[in-house]
Amino acid sequence: MPLQKARGKRCAQGGQPRNVQPFSDEDASIETMSHCSGFSDPASFAEDAPDALDEEGTQEDIEYRLKGFIDLTFDKSAKTRQAALEGLKNALVSKMLYEFILERRMTLTDSIERCLKKGKSDEQRAAAGLACALCVQLGPGIESEEVLKTLGPILKKIISDGTATIPARQACVTCFGVCCFIAMDDITELYLTMECLENIFTKSYPKEKDCNGICSSPNTALHISALLAWTLLLTICPINEVKKKLEMHLHKLPGLLACDDVNMRIAAGETLALLFELARGTDSDFFYEDMEPLTQTLRALATDGNKHRAKVDKRKQRSVFRDVLRAVEERDFPTETVKFGPERMYIDCWVKKHTYDTFKEVLGSGMQYHLQSNEFLRNVFELGPPVMLDAAALKTMKISRFERHLYNSAAFKARTKARSKCRDKRADVGEFF
Repeated sequence: MPLQKARGKRCAQGGQPRNVQPFSDEDASIETMSHCSGFSDPASFAEDAPDALDEEGTQEDIEYRLKGFIDLTFDKSAKTRQAALEGLKNALVSKMLYEFILERRMTLTDSIERCLKKGKSDEQRAAAGLACALCVQLGPGIESEEVLKTLGPILKKIISDGTATIPARQACVTCFGVCCFIAMDDITELYLTMECLENIFTKSYPKEKDCNGICSSPNTALHISALLAWTLLLTICPINEVKKKLEMHLHKLPGLLACDDVNMRIAAGETLALLFELARGTDSDFFYEDMEPLTQTLRALATDGNKHRAKVDKRKQRSVFRDVLRAVEERDFPTETVKFGPERMYIDCWVKKHTYDTFKEVLGSGMQYHLQSNEFLRNVFELGPPVMLDAAALKTMKISRFERHLYNSAAFKARTKARSKCRDKRADVGEFF
């Protein structure tokens, strides 16, 4: 009986201590916030950040939320710091907050620097992503140059650190390339950055001329990121430097087409198409000696049907290399159209495509918003000043849900009829003798 009574008392008390003090506003410092689940739960940042940045929220609410994120980048918990970094990146991707971050750029830079130095893989990736978004918001100028001067040496150190994880080094390579593209003002530093990236991806070049293929390694993903970042920086180099790089790499890059990693093959193919475009732009009489074997390789990749490769990889590879083959053989580029709000942007060359793909990777779903509002990106893609539209004009441009449903239904019906004609078993398929 005493045992049952004691058990009943514990159940009645709920297993909690008697003197529990509620969380007070006076205790809301950086140290105590690390123990409050509303601030320290990483999921809360991912879930609450979009809501906090909703159009209905006032500017004061948004800034209050972001100040909390900045404070938590100095928290003791690694998960809390990582979630705060991701929350800040989501904010910078979703909204133009130039005035807000301009006042706090030194604090943001210090927090990114601290997380890159002391953080582990995931935290370093989050910090590198935030650094990219920060430079995209600031645009070219003294402020972004200061950010690059502070973070550049740390990014280089992580990139060349063999003990760091591959995802962290990849994120730092992309961040370094994008920040240099935006903020680099010293041409000598630009060349040094490109040499740093060359030292990475050239390790994937075949060692012997007669090598039949290149086996991928754990570092292949890092080499791909370095190649793409190097290609981005090549688009802003002077003509003389472009010619030097063409002489160095144009005869070696085709060797990467034999790599067994599909992403490396695609990255090498798109880089080759861009290099041919730059070469022909600088010299209309440009002649490539090994054109015939190169076109044969590209044609084989554009029609690849090897059974040992995944269907998704083959489909993606064929689609890319059809365009690459057209670029090398016919100097042609399939124009793409990007719609954002009331505007359209036409991607009509490989340089513009590579630049667009890079910033789309950095900004994700916020790319369309930044194309509308970010003056730096609009200057890069020659879109002119931002188009100012009031709320009434935006509302009249939106299609109602019912009208969109009718349009989709009609398009689906027409597509079904067109495909049915091709699939009809009763269609005339010829006579057999």
